[in-house]
Amino acid sequence: MSNARRLTVLGVAAALAGSLMAVPAAARTAAPRPGPAAEHAEHAEYAEDTAAPAKTPVAVGYGGAVSSVDADASAAGIEVLRKGGNAVDAAVATAAALGVTEPYSAGVGGGGYFVYYDAKSKTVRTLDGRETAPRSATKALFLENGKPIPFDDAVTSGLSIGTPGTPATWDSALKKWGSRSLAQVLQPAEKIAANGFTVDATFRQQTADNEARFRDFPATADLFLPGGKLPVVGSTLKNPDLARTYRELGQQGVGALYRGDIGRDIVRTVQQPPVRSGATRKVRPGDLTAADLRAYRTLSHRPTHTTYRGLDVYGIAPSSSGGTSVAEALNILERSDLSHLSEAQFLHRYIEASRIAFADRGRWVGDPAYENVPVKGLTSKRFAASRECLIHDDKALTSPLAPGDPRHPTPCGTTGKAAPTTYEGENTTHLTAADKWGNVVAYTLTIEQTGGSGIAVPGRGFLLNNELTDFSFAPADPAVHDPNLPGPGKRPRSSISPTVVLRHGDPVLALGSPGGATIITTVLQTLVNHLDRGMSLVDAIAAPRASQRNAAATELEPALWNSPLRKQLEALGHTFKLNPEIGAATGVQRLPDGRWLAAAEKVRRGGGSARVVQPAP
Repeated sequence: MSNARRLTVLGVAAALAGSLMAVPAAARTAAPRPGPAAEHAEHAEYAEDTAAPAKTPVAVGYGGAVSSVDADASAAGIEVLRKGGNAVDAAVATAAALGVTEPYSAGVGGGGYFVYYDAKSKTVRTLDGRETAPRSATKALFLENGKPIPFDDAVTSGLSIGTPGTPATWDSALKKWGSRSLAQVLQPAEKIAANGFTVDATFRQQTADNEARFRDFPATADLFLPGGKLPVVGSTLKNPDLARTYRELGQQGVGALYRGDIGRDIVRTVQQPPVRSGATRKVRPGDLTAADLRAYRTLSHRPTHTTYRGLDVYGIAPSSSGGTSVAEALNILERSDLSHLSEAQFLHRYIEASRIAFADRGRWVGDPAYENVPVKGLTSKRFAASRECLIHDDKALTSPLAPGDPRHPTPCGTTGKAAPTTYEGENTTHLTAADKWGNVVAYTLTIEQTGGSGIAVPGRGFLLNNELTDFSFAPADPAVHDPNLPGPGKRPRSSISPTVVLRHGDPVLALGSPGGATIITTVLQTLVNHLDRGMSLVDAIAAPRASQRNAAATELEPALWNSPLRKQLEALGHTFKLNPEIGAATGVQRLPDGRWLAAAEKVRRGGGSARVVQPAP
């Protein structure tokens, strides 16, 4: 395996054997799992003797598919499918496993957005599991003496921590559409947490990037800096506290968090951040309360929808801006025949469509409980036509671009004053799953930036989010209305973009990505690479990316930065800056013969893990 994780894939299978049904003899491990006392001593021999599936970016076959960034997590989902679970069961199992092996990207302390295609009714449903601000929050949440506090100070603080939505999302999805209990689908992840996973280079580097702030919180340091040192590549990292947390959630339900002991521990941690004695870091407390936890609910909004080249494209509605922004950009691009353009002209139009969509996103999209978000207008063909005419083949637009008015579209019209796009953290994780019945899930979950707030809940084994920093601390321009300022119980705007594409009611593909505001452009570029430029899904995911978010400069990955295309685009007036890596997408695709194709990254974030239940010969 490219990430050297050889221990836990088999532990996942063993857990599911007990929780779902007996594993056929051919699927059993060749040797019994060593007990906790012997595991450390036997680890080297066990890892050496145990074969595990390779971490590959593409897989084709039958019975269902799972794609994620991590081999252990994908294995958890596949085993659920293999034992009769459906795509929703597999998605929750995969997400819980990512909470163990990708704890800096997702977990119990975070939130996310869940998009589900139901094959029986041929409909798309969604869950908004976004974190919420405390009911005491005001527009001044991140202001001191009338000025925004430094962003890094806000990140590592109780102020940034919203009510977690991930456990409620798991519970809601399973109760609405699943076929297994929460206890059953958490058992694989519980097993991984108890027995440990093998540290890879990506995990070590992410830990190193956060080492200074992790050391300031003893509970975080105990988890991720074993013996006070960075974890060694190839070593086994265990999280018995998280195993117990998963077991408690499985036995008691998510009420253990929203109304019970886990929640009380979260509230105490937010209100009194457990900072190391002698630390010089100023860690501001937050005001999350038990009442905030009790009040939390997932929301079931109608998905966003548009058509593109005869296909139906569904996404997540606000509080995320992903669905509206992807839809608007697709509607703009549909007015061009992208398949016959040169690579430079294709990238030019893609960049400009992204720029326009982000200009409109910034003005109109926020939490719909607090803002009147014109979703139908933003996703309409009429509005796209009024904005597309701003694009010229021989000259780039400049940013910040003023927004249009989706309520009253006028040709090439703008309204109000332009404002730059505010900062959004760039880390989270995405998974896609499908089952033998044709159900599909696209699920993106997050704790915001790598390592979240940096604050682990003592004795619970998980990090808390810093999601409230996705709010605007203050308007980018006081003269321009900002729909994304903090407020009581408000959900900060997200760019998460889990997307499902149908043809005549049947699934074509589903995909999504991490990457903060670059999620929107990653999903958009992958879609048009595949649908317009003829790339296979795995190649569309692997292709070098550009990301324009109504900023002065468009971000380019190295392959485009070092390409002659950059000079061709600069001749049109584009300005660029280098970004080493943009996004880390995963997807599933229904092939015409009924097989599933799972696709993941070839290189980004160490490569992804695409798997199917029964590989095709």
